[in-house]
Amino acid sequence: MKVRVLFFSVLRDITGTDEITLEVPAGTTMGDLLAQIESRWPKLRDWQNSLLLALDQTYVKRDEPLHDGGEVAIMPPVQGG
Repeated sequence: MKVRVLFFSVLRDITGTDEITLEVPAGTTMGDLLAQIESRWPKLRDWQNSLLLALDQTYVKRDEPLHDGGEVAIMPPVQGG
Protein backbone atom coordinates (compact mmCIF):
# COMPACT_ATOMS: atom_id res chain seq x y z
CA MET A 1 0.00 0.00 0.00
CA LYS A 2 1.11 3.57 -0.62
CA VAL A 3 1.22 6.38 1.92
CA ARG A 4 2.11 10.02 1.42
CA VAL A 5 4.45 11.41 4.09
CA LEU A 6 4.68 15.14 4.77
CA PHE A 7 7.57 16.76 6.65
CA PHE A 8 7.30 20.13 8.38
CA SER A 9 9.67 22.81 9.67
CA VAL A 10 13.14 21.56 10.69
CA LEU A 11 12.21 18.03 9.58
CA ARG A 12 11.90 19.35 6.05
CA ASP A 13 15.45 20.70 6.37
CA ILE A 14 16.74 17.33 7.61
CA THR A 15 15.11 15.31 4.84
CA GLY A 16 15.63 17.87 2.09
CA THR A 17 12.02 17.47 0.96
CA ASP A 18 8.54 18.38 2.11
CA GLU A 19 6.94 15.10 1.04
CA ILE A 20 7.59 11.56 -0.15
CA THR A 21 5.43 8.63 -1.17
CA LEU A 22 6.34 5.25 0.27
CA GLU A 23 5.19 1.72 -0.44
CA VAL A 24 4.64 -0.16 2.84
CA PRO A 25 3.24 -3.61 3.58
CA ALA A 26 -0.29 -4.10 4.91
CA GLY A 27 -0.34 -3.97 8.70
CA THR A 28 2.32 -1.28 8.93
CA THR A 29 1.90 1.03 11.92
CA MET A 30 2.98 4.63 12.33
CA GLY A 31 5.91 3.37 14.45
CA ASP A 32 7.00 0.97 11.70
CA LEU A 33 6.89 3.80 9.20
CA LEU A 34 8.96 6.04 11.46
CA ALA A 35 11.61 3.35 11.83
CA GLN A 36 11.81 3.06 8.04
CA ILE A 37 12.09 6.83 7.64
CA GLU A 38 14.69 7.12 10.42
CA SER A 39 16.84 4.50 8.72
CA ARG A 40 16.83 6.69 5.61
CA TRP A 41 17.47 9.92 7.55
CA PRO A 42 19.21 8.98 10.85
CA LYS A 43 19.24 12.62 12.03
CA LEU A 44 15.47 12.32 12.54
CA ARG A 45 16.18 10.05 15.53
CA ASP A 46 17.21 13.17 17.45
CA TRP A 47 13.54 14.19 17.36
CA GLN A 48 11.88 10.81 17.93
CA ASN A 49 10.65 11.49 21.49
CA SER A 50 8.98 14.78 20.63
CA LEU A 51 7.47 14.28 17.17
CA LEU A 52 3.83 15.02 16.54
CA LEU A 53 2.23 12.46 14.22
CA ALA A 54 -0.97 12.73 12.23
CA LEU A 55 -2.81 10.42 9.88
CA ASP A 56 -5.32 12.08 7.56
CA GLN A 57 -5.14 15.30 9.63
CA THR A 58 -5.87 13.58 12.96
CA TYR A 59 -3.18 13.23 15.63
CA VAL A 60 -2.31 9.58 16.28
CA LYS A 61 0.08 7.46 18.34
CA ARG A 62 2.81 5.18 17.05
CA ASP A 63 0.63 2.07 17.24
CA GLU A 64 -1.88 3.51 14.73
CA PRO A 65 -2.24 1.25 11.67
CA LEU A 66 -1.75 2.89 8.30
CA HIS A 67 -4.03 2.42 5.29
CA ASP A 68 -3.58 2.64 1.55
CA GLY A 69 -3.67 6.24 0.37
CA GLY A 70 -3.17 7.63 3.87
CA GLU A 71 -1.58 11.03 4.41
CA VAL A 72 0.98 11.00 7.22
CA ALA A 73 2.24 14.27 8.70
CA ILE A 74 5.40 14.28 10.80
CA MET A 75 5.96 17.50 12.73
CA PRO A 76 8.34 18.81 15.36
CA PRO A 77 6.79 20.02 18.65
CA VAL A 78 4.69 23.16 18.43
CA GLN A 79 6.59 26.20 19.67
CA GLY A 80 5.17 29.52 20.78
CA GLY A 81 6.62 32.86 19.87
